[in-house]
Amino acid sequence: MINERSFLKAVVGAFAISMGGVLAGGAAAEDAVVSGEYTADYKHRYITFSYDYVGFMRPNLQWSDWDATLDWNGDDPAASSVSVTIDAASIDSGVEEFDGHLRSADFFDVENHPTITFVSTALDATGDNEGTVTGDLTIKGITKPVTLNVKMNNAGFDQRNNAHRIGFSATGVVKRSDFGVGQYAPAISDDVDLSIEAVFARPVEAE
Repeated sequence: MINERSFLKAVVGAFAISMGGVLAGGAAAEDAVVSGEYTADYKHRYITFSYDYVGFMRPNLQWSDWDATLDWNGDDPAASSVSVTIDAASIDSGVEEFDGHLRSADFFDVENHPTITFVSTALDATGDNEGTVTGDLTIKGITKPVTLNVKMNNAGFDQRNNAHRIGFSATGVVKRSDFGVGQYAPAISDDVDLSIEAVFARPVEAE
């Protein structure tokens, strides 16, 4: 097993040095990615999911309204943590009638359970700039552990916005029946594929 602390610090350093464009190229990792609280940039964050629809297709849906906070520990990245809060009613399939059904008690029951949350409990490095984040996912008041495969895409200082930034991609699989949203399974697949793309930012004035 790779040492999480040394490996993740090496990853941050490699990406900080290679940054270009609006990011400060050549900045040292400790200068470019500082410890502290980062928040998801609402202009650059997506949570989407897909599933098998009776073998005919794989629809792609998203939640459009959500927030996330990353507590980055530069001295010990494995001790970092992330929490996510999703407005369950912001689910968007592109079909208004279907969205209404998904918000109903048949599925997410947003009237009684307006938020979906994820709180990390463990972080482990698995390879070059990759790792897993395990946490507690709560849907409709039911909490179960979920593990996400995470890749750090880039890290550095954004000169234009005067902020430190870290970009991640994450994927995972959730069994929807575990959370009380298993309607029509298995004709419609019980397993749901999650995909997350997010940039986290920490403005300099926050330091």
